[in-house]
Amino acid sequence: MTPIQLISPVDGSVYAERLPMTLDAARSMAAAARAAQKPWAARPLAERIALVRKGIANLNAMKDRVVEELAWQMGRPTRFGGEFGGVNARTDYMADIAEQALALVMIEDSAAFRRYIAREALGVVFIVAPWNYPYLTTINTLIPALIAGNTVVLKHASQTMLVGERLAEAFHAAGIPADVFQNVVLDHPTTEALIAGRAFNFVNFTGSVRGGQAIERAAAGTFTPLGLELGGKDPGYVRADANLDAAVDTLMDGAMFNAGQCCCGIERIYVHESLYDAFVEKSVAWVNALTLGNPFDAASTLGPMANKRFADVVRAQTAEAIAMGARPLIDPKAFPADDGGAYLAPQILVNVSHAMRVMTEESFGPVVGIMKVRDDAEALRLMNDSPYGLTASIWTQDYDTAAALGAQVETGTVYMNRADYLDPALCWTGCKDTGRGGSLSFLGYHSVTRPKSYHLKKV
Repeated sequence: MTPIQLISPVDGSVYAERLPMTLDAARSMAAAARAAQKPWAARPLAERIALVRKGIANLNAMKDRVVEELAWQMGRPTRFGGEFGGVNARTDYMADIAEQALALVMIEDSAAFRRYIAREALGVVFIVAPWNYPYLTTINTLIPALIAGNTVVLKHASQTMLVGERLAEAFHAAGIPADVFQNVVLDHPTTEALIAGRAFNFVNFTGSVRGGQAIERAAAGTFTPLGLELGGKDPGYVRADANLDAAVDTLMDGAMFNAGQCCCGIERIYVHESLYDAFVEKSVAWVNALTLGNPFDAASTLGPMANKRFADVVRAQTAEAIAMGARPLIDPKAFPADDGGAYLAPQILVNVSHAMRVMTEESFGPVVGIMKVRDDAEALRLMNDSPYGLTASIWTQDYDTAAALGAQVETGTVYMNRADYLDPALCWTGCKDTGRGGSLSFLGYHSVTRPKSYHLKKV
């Protein structure tokens, strides 16, 4: 069997390799997860919560190791310290609301009847996690799934395969049984065979639209519920009443942080004509202040993309847009670390249109197009001219205006004066080709449980 290799974007070396499971071994693994589920669900909720919290505490104790490994695996500069802020905040929130979110709903409790609706764990939850925020995206489902009484099988992206190993190490050391949380290395055919064979009771996938389509095809006819977070092309809209400096700082950070490799990163910006010139000028200065370099260099604010092939997609979109009349505002020579490989200079494009792929197809890299708009109506039309719908960022001084515009945007989350952020109290969801389902908030518990009704009568 051919090993799965993790090629580091830092220097192109093989950083890790693992043999994928055979189909027989994978089926045995899934059977072990199923056998472990009911005993795990029978433990008191408080005990499950405490074990999960201890697992995250163990992960925090590995911070230095985790941050270094992240840089080697997917290129994020070590200066940003990994993903621990979000991991801890989301874990704490989901643990804090668990008792309320999972509480039964009593309809009647009398001498004649006891009628109520309970939430019951689905069974075995399968998480297929991506590489761009490898801890955060896993935590979104892992925490509520375990707390709710499910067992979990995690298949991480090959680009960040060590993330699953660290999570398993931390959670097993906390006392969570090995069969309750399993980290596995699987190839695509084995993954699809397990899903088609009803090995899992819920599949959560974060990745590309094509990947989501493959998951749906594998699950066809099994009635296995799916949570799918797929592509995105998130817009920002800067109205005439926006705080210009705040908009530039947040939207440029949303476009460039993590080398643009963010599920809810800003990929296209529409600016009211009265602020357009100033916005563009300030944005160029903001991006030119970045430093592209080795992620272990403390001066680097922008690391390599996770793989050369991802950078090639961005280069191709950018070159095509320029050939169609777009104007690049960032001189690549100002970023000498751009090596034509995984290290890619950031770029701002103007004179762009929706005839260009860079404004309509997911880029997932450090490039953003900026367009001038006349009014809200034009901005809304352009924001909705997309097959995706994850988040939209609206810049205004008025709550009611933002809410009214947000009601007309086809998206999962509406932001006012912020971007590229997940609030664990709000449901993380999308529409159109971005996928279906939701995580975080109390609804995140609904994704990994099912309602079960009890109608008890005395005679």
